[in-house]
Amino acid sequence: MRESIAIKTIKQEEENIIKLAHDMWECPETAYNEVNACAMTAKMLEEYGFEVETGAFGLPTCVVGRWGKGHPVIGLLGELDALPDLSQKVQPDKEPVNAGEPGHGCGHNLLNAASLAAAVGIKAELEQKGMEGTVVFYGCPAEEVLTGKAFLARNGAFDELDCAFAWHGDSINRVMTGRHTGINSAVFHFRGRTAHAGGDPYNGRSALDACEIMSVGANYLREHVTSDVRIHYVYKEAGTAPNIVPDKASVWYYIRAFSREAIEDTYNRLIKCAEGAAHMTETELEIEFLGGCYNTQPNMYMAELMYETMKEIELPSYTDEELAFADALNKNSPNYQSALSSGRLDNGPIYQGMSSFKTHDNYGSTDVGDVMHVCPCAQIRTACWNLAAPGHSWQVTACSDMGIGFKGMFYGARIMAETAMEMYRDPVHLEKAKAEFDEKMKNRPYKCPIPMEVPVPQPQK
Repeated sequence: MRESIAIKTIKQEEENIIKLAHDMWECPETAYNEVNACAMTAKMLEEYGFEVETGAFGLPTCVVGRWGKGHPVIGLLGELDALPDLSQKVQPDKEPVNAGEPGHGCGHNLLNAASLAAAVGIKAELEQKGMEGTVVFYGCPAEEVLTGKAFLARNGAFDELDCAFAWHGDSINRVMTGRHTGINSAVFHFRGRTAHAGGDPYNGRSALDACEIMSVGANYLREHVTSDVRIHYVYKEAGTAPNIVPDKASVWYYIRAFSREAIEDTYNRLIKCAEGAAHMTETELEIEFLGGCYNTQPNMYMAELMYETMKEIELPSYTDEELAFADALNKNSPNYQSALSSGRLDNGPIYQGMSSFKTHDNYGSTDVGDVMHVCPCAQIRTACWNLAAPGHSWQVTACSDMGIGFKGMFYGARIMAETAMEMYRDPVHLEKAKAEFDEKMKNRPYKCPIPMEVPVPQPQK
């Protein structure tokens, strides 16, 4: 098992890193409101000797820590935001700390702390060995709304990087080699004319009718798009009472696919559905484009290097109390019976191995895809919660402030730090990663899916 300076440093700093993860867990903040998480992260980076900038690249809650000089310039991606309505105590039964409040149901408190720990370990080894190179930590806001890194990329945040590494908590240990979908997100607002629905409906022009006709068109559209496309929506506003013709209504759409080309083609066709609905109902249409992100494009050379490194990093071990906690969570999970019947739980309630190196596409989305279209980038996931935990759930929140989550966090940090050090030690690794990146991009420059006229959201508190 490897015991480099970077890995030893991470082990030495575990107590401090856990404090950051815990403090973020106790103060969960949703997308673009991560004021305290940004400040906590900035303070810790300063304590470790990084040059720190908050409000970086035009995003008020973004924090960047930089140390070193020269190349390679390697980035570590942290994330700050929590999810709405996922407050949960550290216990195996569902009970919020504060009902209706946010919680780290995606484990971003662990994610941010893991990437910061990796940066600290890398800095220590570069410094002690007098090696050339720069490490840049990014505390990124708003991953959960899939626009934070896109805004950062639009403003040039990742242009200096030679490569980047990302980590995320999971129910298993694996290197990400498949694609996640990219996305466009937009709200379609219709404005009509109100009237008494019983007395003079002929004088009304229903905005709700427009929304519904648009959705009929969108549902027929599903037959005529490529198989990777996903279209989903919710109504945000639909009128006030049945006897009033709604003069205002809005519907929020996501378009996902495995390429920007498919996303943009489907989105443009969806706009035509909306325009047709407005024409049919004699209503006015306003489109509020919220943003978008790229599909992921993992650098397979870097991914394989991470996988080989992962084999040499010691796996976490768990106490009887942690195993019992995970077992109780599994039994309280809606996924328990399927996990049991499929054999996923045969070796225990927490994953304790290494998944094979294989490509598996995922229809979820992450704005890490934008970074992957700016520079070579790879991502790893490690077990931080029980095997049957649903994604974005109270069970994830429960595990993200206790030993199960912390052990997975440090496992991921050590793998990232040691793989990055391989890139610093041997320039051949970076050359091969860049050659693969150039081949995939084929001289296509990154074009941010969020136009310049769309402003960065501001903190709401």
